[in-house]
Amino acid sequence: MTSPRYLVGIDLGTTNTVVAFCELSENLQDAHVSLFDIDQLIGPGEVVRKPLLPSFRYHPAEGQIAPSDLTLPWEHHAVAGDIANVIVGEWARELGAKVEGRQVSSAKSWLSHQAVDRHSEILPWAGASDVDKVSPIIASASYLNHIRQAWNHRHPGNKLEHQEVVVTVPASFDETARNLTLEAAQLAGLGKVLLLEEPQAVCYDWYARHQHNAAEQLKHLPLILVCDVGGGTTDLSLIEAKFNQGELALDRIGVGEHLMLGGDNLDLALAHLAEQRFNQGKKLNAASLSKLIQQTRKAKEQLLLARAPEEVKITMLGSGSKLLGGTRSVALSKHEVHQIALDGFFPLSDFAQTPDKRRSAVVEFGLPYVADPAVSKHVAEFLSQHQQVSYAALGQEDTSKPAIPVGLLLNGGVFNSELVTARMSELLNQWRGAPVTVLDNPHPDWSVALGAVAFAKARRGAQLKIGGGAARSYFLHLQEKNKMGKALCLLAKGSEEGQEIRLTGRRFALTLGEPVRFNLLTSTHDTLTNQTAIQNGVIVNVDADMFAPLPPYIVTLQSDGADLHANQKERVEVQLACQLTEVGTLKMECVSVEDDSKRWALEFEVRNKKAQESEQVALNPRLTDCKELITRLYSGNKKSGEGNEIKILAKELERKLGKRDEWDFVTLRQLFDAFAQGRKRRRRSEQHEKNWLRLAGFALRPGFGDATDSWRIEQVWSLYQQGIQFQNHQGWTDWWVFWRRIAGGLNQEQQETILADIAKYLHPGAMKNPQTAKTAQEMGYEAMVRLAASLEQLEVEDKVLLTSWFLSKALNHNQFEQAHWWAIGRLASRTPLYASQHRVIPREQAEQWLPKLLEQNWQQEPMIAFAAVMICRKTGDRLFDISDDYRQQVLNKLQQSKVPDSWLTLVSEVKDLSESESKRVFGDALPSGLHLVSH
Repeated sequence: MTSPRYLVGIDLGTTNTVVAFCELSENLQDAHVSLFDIDQLIGPGEVVRKPLLPSFRYHPAEGQIAPSDLTLPWEHHAVAGDIANVIVGEWARELGAKVEGRQVSSAKSWLSHQAVDRHSEILPWAGASDVDKVSPIIASASYLNHIRQAWNHRHPGNKLEHQEVVVTVPASFDETARNLTLEAAQLAGLGKVLLLEEPQAVCYDWYARHQHNAAEQLKHLPLILVCDVGGGTTDLSLIEAKFNQGELALDRIGVGEHLMLGGDNLDLALAHLAEQRFNQGKKLNAASLSKLIQQTRKAKEQLLLARAPEEVKITMLGSGSKLLGGTRSVALSKHEVHQIALDGFFPLSDFAQTPDKRRSAVVEFGLPYVADPAVSKHVAEFLSQHQQVSYAALGQEDTSKPAIPVGLLLNGGVFNSELVTARMSELLNQWRGAPVTVLDNPHPDWSVALGAVAFAKARRGAQLKIGGGAARSYFLHLQEKNKMGKALCLLAKGSEEGQEIRLTGRRFALTLGEPVRFNLLTSTHDTLTNQTAIQNGVIVNVDADMFAPLPPYIVTLQSDGADLHANQKERVEVQLACQLTEVGTLKMECVSVEDDSKRWALEFEVRNKKAQESEQVALNPRLTDCKELITRLYSGNKKSGEGNEIKILAKELERKLGKRDEWDFVTLRQLFDAFAQGRKRRRRSEQHEKNWLRLAGFALRPGFGDATDSWRIEQVWSLYQQGIQFQNHQGWTDWWVFWRRIAGGLNQEQQETILADIAKYLHPGAMKNPQTAKTAQEMGYEAMVRLAASLEQLEVEDKVLLTSWFLSKALNHNQFEQAHWWAIGRLASRTPLYASQHRVIPREQAEQWLPKLLEQNWQQEPMIAFAAVMICRKTGDRLFDISDDYRQQVLNKLQQSKVPDSWLTLVSEVKDLSESESKRVFGDALPSGLHLVSH
């Protein structure tokens, strides 16, 4: 491989992407670090080099822009999976302020958004109907790809992919978001990059500028708060400055939680203010608001300057005769912007004031912004969580007063404003009761990229390297009945990168070919409540206040032994090996005790990490008896299935375990595993098949929630093609109910397979053909309707078609009326139970159906009212929320129809479903211990 000539740092930001570099030379310590000016379009055919590449994409309409106007200095090659003729950079940002629904922004925030599929084509979120969409990963990769091509055009002999490249990420990015960033880099042709936390990069940049007198400057600043408020996130870190035998050492000793709070939120708040003036209280649609935000962002930047004008005009260009009556302007004043920025986002709050954790209505454009926009309160909470290490760093013995950092290093575009910078230092001065030293940062937009290069220098010994290693400790959760259990430390906080920790004292005997899960906990604490120091291999009691669960790691150890009999299970003894990788992610492997070269990599299961609360549930003492009973009835011994036992199986399980609605999540999955072992003998008799479908489906619902559910779904999907043995009305109904119950675990292709098989019976035309209508009835028509409505992974077009079919039937036929209305509510709901939000039927389409629902008698059929509630349920995302006019009509009719108050609340506020409501929507009570991830 070509040895690198340059060290390159890339700040892949929410709002701007910046690149810095330096040449590898003998005197690397003093080698000059430069910004790489990035070629980009600023208008039709006009290319300029600028230090900031705005992190925006614009997807032009066909014929809107001539291909010759898109010409860059190089022959553009898009990343795999991207669309053609995309504009990236400044022109993309400017076009988004003029044309709505065609701009992708905040891709980095989407990359860390756990409630959407980050591989799905969902951006632009508020995209026009004819706009091609891309995934957050492709969008992020396209910016890196643009940079790679711009670099290679100017350095044809030293291509970027052959240099040492550092890409920065928020310190609070979890393992998943870090891995997705690496995936985006790989797609962009940068196969080997290092990741660096952004607050550390800011610190590296400060040190690089002051390395000749840094020790002198930090002599009396043992604890520094790095506060980085970017476009999409607020990132907090604590850096300790100490002296070993007179030599300065810097260690990162604290990292904050992920906060989706930044300049984007301020732009949005100002856009809401401008919107009220433009529209006299009427709301813009999501695409128009997105366009307006680009204008308020510019206004904010101008009005927060030291010598700001008194006001800035904001102009909205009409996108049609009806919108705002063409072009109009309103003014935002300096006073208003200062009030919102300083009092709303940086108030002088008390140290004891913590953020409001309510679920916020501000989830515009699908992103889960924090409920409380006050950065000050989030800083107070972060410092409160790190008091122990702060006292130690400051050498402060008086613990009656809070330990407040004595140094402050600010970064992010918002701190280009002297006013905001002054407010932050005033806040810490107030908390500390003495002045705090603000370390200089002359270029908040560039320091992360410059610091990334300084980090690359430090890795080569050319300047001080910030210590700290792993930002958190990682533990294996050893669960116990009725207790929180114990935790085994796999990798202690501060472990340096590349250092493999092997726990030789603990072995695991694992069966090959079957999935195994390791539940992990993480902690940012240095010592535990009893002052036990956290170190590798130590076993500690789990304290819920000091540990946070991670998504479990899951692995299926594959055997290479081909000579095993089909029923023979191969077991292997392994140890766990962990390390913080050079690129900044956690790596875990199972290593064979007998052969060190045999290793199996463990991977995150990130789908439903909220379900892990079930782990603390004590197992029912009679569960073993129940599993033995199921195993015997579905065993290879045919006689064991004869007699009365199979007929009363359900009653017997309830007698032993209590009412089935109260069986907890862990019990259900253990019961399912017993049924799964006997799946080949489920068709032994009609009773066997009926019980298997009813009880196995009930035990596996909703098809996800446990880390090994994907494996369970694989086991049962193979049964779909086999169908049922006893083909009567009840048998078919049980069959469809089984698939409805576990539909949440099926992927899109599997759900489409089911729909293809049942669509001919659901089609309105089927009722006109007597033979088809008769077959549909025999095959459990009502259960098919409910199953179809539960297939949330279907394409939106399929859902629209199904809804229109069921609406036509609900209005014209009395038969199965409840099922049809229930299906309409489920299909057109604003909030899916398990699918990504981008699978929701568009608001404009749903509003075409509402008049029909409003004409009906809701008191006579309350299910119509419930369908209307689901269609009008408030999400806070105006891309999906029904217009205020319709919302008011539905609320008025709900009040007249004497429905529960909670239904009114769902329509008027952003609120989670209650247990009874989720049962109504889902069609079953959800297992206790399972919490659906709220999108």
